[in-house]
Amino acid sequence: MGRIAVAAIVSLWVLPISILVNRIVPHPYMDEIFHIPQAQQYCKANFTSWDPMITTPPGLYILSLAHVAFLFPGMSQLRAASSIPELCSTPILRSINGVLAVVCSVLVYEIITRLRPALDDRKATLYAVVLALYPLHWFFTFLYYTDVASLTAVLATYLACLRKNYWFSGLLGALAVSIRQTNILWVLFVASSGIINITLGHKRDEIDIGDVDASTMKSGHQAPVNSISFGSNLRKRKNSGRVDTSVHPTSARSAPSKSFMSGLLNEIGSILVTSLDMKRKLCVSFAPFTILLAAFVAFIRWNGSVVLGAKEAHAVSPHFAQILYFGLFSALAMSPLYFSLDQTINFFNSFWKNRPRSFFQALFGLIAGFISVHFFSIAHPYLLADNRHYPFYLWRKIIKAHWSMKYLLVPLYVYSWLSIFNRLGKTQRKIWVLGFFLATAAVLIPAPLIEFRYYTIPFFFLILHSHNDDYKSWILMGCLYFALNIFTMMMFLYRPFHWNHEPGTQRFIW
Repeated sequence: MGRIAVAAIVSLWVLPISILVNRIVPHPYMDEIFHIPQAQQYCKANFTSWDPMITTPPGLYILSLAHVAFLFPGMSQLRAASSIPELCSTPILRSINGVLAVVCSVLVYEIITRLRPALDDRKATLYAVVLALYPLHWFFTFLYYTDVASLTAVLATYLACLRKNYWFSGLLGALAVSIRQTNILWVLFVASSGIINITLGHKRDEIDIGDVDASTMKSGHQAPVNSISFGSNLRKRKNSGRVDTSVHPTSARSAPSKSFMSGLLNEIGSILVTSLDMKRKLCVSFAPFTILLAAFVAFIRWNGSVVLGAKEAHAVSPHFAQILYFGLFSALAMSPLYFSLDQTINFFNSFWKNRPRSFFQALFGLIAGFISVHFFSIAHPYLLADNRHYPFYLWRKIIKAHWSMKYLLVPLYVYSWLSIFNRLGKTQRKIWVLGFFLATAAVLIPAPLIEFRYYTIPFFFLILHSHNDDYKSWILMGCLYFALNIFTMMMFLYRPFHWNHEPGTQRFIW
């Protein structure tokens, strides 16, 4: 019932706003001027044609062709189109993101219920609907960009992995990479999460069986085989009252007295030892991911770069400040959780209790932050020249308002990341938290351009695993997202402007 409710609620805004956007902005805008003509070439079965300005693979265009082919029989009966190329109009191509947005919301619901099986269905529905309103995801639902399809494919890959359908997960991962090539890092992160769950879950099951064996030896009775299975399953059900132990158990976490590093090393050691014992099973289960990685490496060698087109404008750069921007942006997107008075007090109480380790972490974060913003803060030419994007104004009005501003923001960046680590550390394994940070850094740091769209996938992984149970904070986040969405859509539709040096109507966009 929950997934149907989520799909119905999301459809309630996708349909009317799609109609409104297509009525006011009927022609391709911004990056659509590259994507839509390319998709239309695919609709004409011209698969050898390629626009050299397009940086991403053709996965979205292939999905679009399938979408149009599915719609064609009905449209043909209605005499709305006599051929598939005729049906590949701007509104129809944009509509695939509307469909994918609904699918994505259902995937989010399924992931939430999988990660937290004891969560009330009403709350899971609310959380999924609020995340469907996430401004960057919501806005690009109505344009022909790769973002919605990219997020949907990555979440589908993750859900299949959570369900232990590893071969299907690898197939969906290939789809995700075909939509946006940097998704290879998220596919590898998903595979790593699957390996962590298998190995540490297997280790926990061995401990459970060992406990049963020890108890039966003490009692002098031999336990039947089914009693061992029953004891293991019973423990899993008890643990699943808070977190699904087959996914990201918290019971296997090290004791609070142990340091983060020793707990992390223990987890890594357990994974390595168990992986050797299960090497055959792991090799077979995750073979599709290995094949995909090998194919991606071959692609890079053949292409000479990660991006397909416009390589000069998207050259890999050491943009370490980007990871700081993501931390603050994500914390602000969850501001009712991270910037509430209670959260701030709890954070500093925890900070004080864990001294001197907390002081060392803060000092290290501040030093790394100051070095990043001083030496590795990149002002891309697109950022400085394109006043259609909101980062243009944030860069000019905040970061570059005064020479000292970029340094004054560092403590805020550090607070955001320490808060994120603190919350994730309460519900996730230490190695999972480290893997998430490394995957996020690997995706964002090489990107020279500040694009908030790049933050969407890591943000979804972050919030899905933060395990926030505060009903009020979710309501406040929903209201915040709703207000931002109204503002950005009103600015996009009703505040057009013109450039003196270029014809055409310009619009504000994320």
